[in-house]
Amino acid sequence: MGELARPPEMFDREREWRDLGAFVTDPSPGATLGVVSGRRRQGKTFLLRALCRATGGFYFAADEATDRESLNRLGAVLAEHLSAPAPFAFDSWHPAIDALLRLGRERRLPVVIDEFPYLARANPQLPSVIQNALAPLRAERDDSRTSLLLCGSAMSFMGRLLSGNAPLRGRAGLELVVPTLDHQLAAEFWGVDDPVTALKVNAIVGGTPAYRREFARDDTPADADDFDPWVLRTVLSPASPLFREARYLLADEPDLHDIGLYHSVLAAIAAGNAHRGGIASYLGRRSGDLAHPLTVLEDCGLVTREPDAFKDNRTSFRIAEPLVAFYHAIMRPIWSDLEHTRDAGRLWQRSRKRFVSNVLGPHFERICRHWTRHLAPADLFGDHPNRVASGTVSDPGHRTSHEVDVVVFGLDGDNRRPLLAIGEVKWGDAMGVSHLERLRRIRGLLTAQGRLGAEQARLACYSAAGFSDELIQMAERDHSVVLVGIDDLYRRD
Repeated sequence: MGELARPPEMFDREREWRDLGAFVTDPSPGATLGVVSGRRRQGKTFLLRALCRATGGFYFAADEATDRESLNRLGAVLAEHLSAPAPFAFDSWHPAIDALLRLGRERRLPVVIDEFPYLARANPQLPSVIQNALAPLRAERDDSRTSLLLCGSAMSFMGRLLSGNAPLRGRAGLELVVPTLDHQLAAEFWGVDDPVTALKVNAIVGGTPAYRREFARDDTPADADDFDPWVLRTVLSPASPLFREARYLLADEPDLHDIGLYHSVLAAIAAGNAHRGGIASYLGRRSGDLAHPLTVLEDCGLVTREPDAFKDNRTSFRIAEPLVAFYHAIMRPIWSDLEHTRDAGRLWQRSRKRFVSNVLGPHFERICRHWTRHLAPADLFGDHPNRVASGTVSDPGHRTSHEVDVVVFGLDGDNRRPLLAIGEVKWGDAMGVSHLERLRRIRGLLTAQGRLGAEQARLACYSAAGFSDELIQMAERDHSVVLVGIDDLYRRD
């Protein structure tokens, strides 16, 4: 079978569709197992339903239900798929999984179990049942060409499914994570041409496809002047599904037992406390008490842990989902007012400063780091960036330290990581020579520390508000000065 034709209504997802297509058309004998995961609302179900439609495969969406009810539903859905006169009766998952394997007796066929964590929560033995069903030299497995795909959005659970001593470790031939759309694709998907407006929209809803189609009902900002009205129509409107979505995202995670604690941790990060000590101080707890909740939030994909570029013992925590960051920085502190006010515009105007400092600014920094690592022109920093992070540089002479928003490392032939560039990011300020001089001082400190590549490291200024004429002229004369405007972040070469 050749490459599967991608549905014309599918936006992007070329790589994911190609990988799924290759998996379900693999001519090798025997049943195979694949795992598909990703945060909620990313289009996993759309992908897998389209895959089954294109191949004649079988799709089953699990519900939160008892084990018995789920087996009954599977029997009914399978009977309907096969046009059987009556539902199949399964007394356990062993015959149920074997029945799914028999679907692929004649040809390679995808069989999808969506929301698999619901089934495994009701019956924790289910992964072991699937392991035994797919055991080598077992006739039901060897005589089948079923491509069994387990899908789920509970990131902590799905991450453990194939790890460590888990029953299914070593059984899967595909492990596909469906990511959010990056800022360039998100702007195209939302149909926002103006880069400033696109980034402001992205700082609220990120790259989650469902937030435009299902949640906002294709309501997008018409132009830059429509951004504030759009915020009021969608995310700040109690009638919009986006209004409560961030709260539901936490409630949907099975590993978050003390929801109040996790909301408080996220609120601390959203308030600008990126390090464990600051989060602990915000919560009035000891730093050591936060190890478990931070790890759980990280496993769920709600928080990312970012090591400092220059200090091995220093770590920053960021909220991974923009809507969750927006909720905790803007909405949660005024939740009751938002639910009952007749003038949400007044509340939004009072929140604008907090939006810029706690949401937009940090999000812009993350976009700049992502662009530098994955989307920047190949020769912009003299070599291909191998790692991009933020970092802290000590300044003993001034008895202070400097935060560096963008730190770019390469990778040489001896597996060393030379410093390629350091950069500063500003959302609302036009950058000038003073910003460049600050970077020069930091480069001098790194050179004095003996940091590999520091002396030749480029100095990068990232700004959404532009650059002074003097700085532009200096960059034209000096190739080590790199200026990145917001238009550059959305330009596709």
